Amino acid sequence: MGSWKPTFESLREFECPEWLKDAKFGIWSHWGPQSVPMCGDWYARHMYIQGSDQYLYHCRHYGHPSKFGYKDICKLWKAENFDPDYLMDLYVKAGANYFVSQAMHHDNFFNYPSEVQKMNAMNVGPHKNIVGMWKEAADKHNLPFGLTEHLGASFSWWRNNKACDGYGLYKGVPYDASDPAYKDFYHDNITNDGESLFSINHWYTSNEPFRQYWAKAMDELIEKFTPDLLYSDGGLPFTNVQGRWGADGADDTDPNYKYGLEAVAKLYNASEKKYGKSRAVYCQKDRNPAIYKIGVLDIEKSQLTEIEKDVWQTDTCIGNWFYDAKQPYKKPDQIIEMLIDIVSKNGVMLLNILQKPDGTIDDEALFILQELAKWRNVCGEGIFGTRPYSHYGEGEAFVDPTGFNETKTQFTSSDFRFTQKDGNVYAFMMKAPESGVAEIKTVEDKVIGVELLGYGKVPFEVSDGTIKVTLPENLPTEYTNCLKLLCK
Repeated sequence: MGSWKPTFESLREFECPEWLKDAKFGIWSHWGPQSVPMCGDWYARHMYIQGSDQYLYHCRHYGHPSKFGYKDICKLWKAENFDPDYLMDLYVKAGANYFVSQAMHHDNFFNYPSEVQKMNAMNVGPHKNIVGMWKEAADKHNLPFGLTEHLGASFSWWRNNKACDGYGLYKGVPYDASDPAYKDFYHDNITNDGESLFSINHWYTSNEPFRQYWAKAMDELIEKFTPDLLYSDGGLPFTNVQGRWGADGADDTDPNYKYGLEAVAKLYNASEKKYGKSRAVYCQKDRNPAIYKIGVLDIEKSQLTEIEKDVWQTDTCIGNWFYDAKQPYKKPDQIIEMLIDIVSKNGVMLLNILQKPDGTIDDEALFILQELAKWRNVCGEGIFGTRPYSHYGEGEAFVDPTGFNETKTQFTSSDFRFTQKDGNVYAFMMKAPESGVAEIKTVEDKVIGVELLGYGKVPFEVSDGTIKVTLPENLPTEYTNCLKLLCK
């Protein structure tokens, strides 16, 4: 059984494990059959929406979805050049201290051999245990290993695959998902339960058979892999029904929480059985503290504006969620600046590195990883294993907390972000001063020396409470540099 019960009272005893507090940076493989068209995220949904970009691409490249459906896309995913050991070496050098694999997306395709869903990577497409291969590679580096499940929203997300075109040559011809032979994969989701076809306000379904199916999948995941982190793409299942996530607090008697609470308790108990004490982390996106305190709050493609008492996670990506041949990538400087800002506020960053359908990464992604590795070798001391300072920083610039925006923050030479470790304070210069003198105004500790990471000791003076540091002409990194303030 284990000590964890499927109740809020029990699960709020969760304490963030030290491994995540120290890790700060993880890499995620958000990868599956939807990478095959190289046409971006939510392909499996949008290919069934007449007139959408992905529908047009699908018809013109593969044929009409009444003839060539998503099940046929899955057969094209081969992962023939997938080399997890090579990739994991790159990720570790770039600073990854934990690794996360996608278990299944909203498309209901499982990336491991499953008894719950026959449409999986061992039976169809790659004929490989993708999750198992990732875990083996992560274990070689002693990295905590996590899994993401996006299954909870699948029932509603995929209702449109039973539709048909409203005009044109195929008007009225049902898409391939209407064939009852494939209902186990495409879902038996033509119901009269009053739910809309799909909207963000109906992310989860009230359909009881599907909820039981989700629970079986979570049981299987936990039993097979005992993940150190489990992420749900949404709030705690199944609370987002009729437009709410935890709207009424957190009541164990609410049946909408039943399966989610049971899954979290099983995750923690499995970890406890394996390690003697649970080191597992459950992440979800409901910002109601009555909910998220059963684990770690996850914030998709956004950042917070202040230090949080509880550790939190930003999940983001270098480009689109699935490989998109047209999507630009973030530059290394923005990724580094985001990481610093997140860590200064008691957060960690999980970064998706995009893979092509064959399992490789492209040259742009390789460049990003190489630049992160170079920066980590210079400034990693101020990130990894640190804790927040009394305040996250100082200066004129503030990050935009608007979700899914992620505009690059325009930092000035007045902007610093702080961390601390071993009694010392690390001050990241978010933009190097043109004057060659960095001025830090809000450090409370008495500073007895200053080092520029990657360079060595640098001269400083304290005047009217301001620490003035004279910088060398050539800084150690072209990206954000870090001053180590040696404190008494």
